[in-house]
Amino acid sequence: MKFAFILDPLDSIQTYKDSSFAMMREAAARGHELYVMEQQDVVLQLGRVLGHARKLTLTGEEEDWYRTGEAEVMPLARFDVVLMRKDPPYDMEYVYSTYLLELAEAQGAKVFNKPKALRDFNEKLAIAKFNTFTAPSLVTRRPELILKFLAQYHDVILKPLDGMAGRSVFRIREQDVNLNATIETLTQHGTRTIMSQLYIPEVVNGDKRILLIDGTPAPYALARIPKPGETRANLAVGGIGVARPLSPRDHEIAEALGPQLAKEGLILVGLDVIGDYLTEINVTSPTCMREITEQTGFNVAGMMIDALEKTIRNS
Repeated sequence: MKFAFILDPLDSIQTYKDSSFAMMREAAARGHELYVMEQQDVVLQLGRVLGHARKLTLTGEEEDWYRTGEAEVMPLARFDVVLMRKDPPYDMEYVYSTYLLELAEAQGAKVFNKPKALRDFNEKLAIAKFNTFTAPSLVTRRPELILKFLAQYHDVILKPLDGMAGRSVFRIREQDVNLNATIETLTQHGTRTIMSQLYIPEVVNGDKRILLIDGTPAPYALARIPKPGETRANLAVGGIGVARPLSPRDHEIAEALGPQLAKEGLILVGLDVIGDYLTEINVTSPTCMREITEQTGFNVAGMMIDALEKTIRNS
């Protein structure tokens, strides 16, 4: 099969922790051909969606890890699998890419995750579809509503709707001296919508990343544990990742959401769970495959390539 990955520049990929790299390595080991593109390499020309794709060869090294050929221009439908793995920010350029990929689907391309689903499932807001599992939350740009929410719950998290890796995530309490300034900054003086969420103390035991693959959870989650003095547990800000078997509550959440998300065309999803609560549904470029595999021996990338092979065979 021909696998095309749309992702960030190859030189920016940190192979020791990158899930796209894990999938590439697994696909190559099975004899599949690999191609890579960046966002600007996907174009609409005379009614056809084309990719300026470069063939990718893995060297087997961790540092000097790849070789690429010259760009070939071909319809995206010529690939058996097109994986949209561009990291956020989720901006208008990302939205334009999903429009092009949706047109490519109509021309026969098999795109994962499904472009329409990437637009429909904002990684912060999508939890509202599953209120049974979420902590109290508020989405607004109005500072006075945020202050009322804080007065009710006393200790909350504020975060933008388009961020990743813990960027611009703040924990605030009623007595914070910079409370109003923080709200003004995040909402850009009431012009930008953000999410307020009850602070969940169990984060000290880990913000768990549960990977759903074609609706089925991998048997281990990666609990990202904040470093001392830090509220955010993201690995990008110093959190420590510890792989753990799924708890009964993790299974309950994953098994409730998995079939619904798969039905929407989301073959790879990262659920974030703190304590008993679902806090985010990551669909753009979920990660943590390598950490789970290295700590447990369970081949998460293999589970993903199995699912893609099965989907293509049955399509």
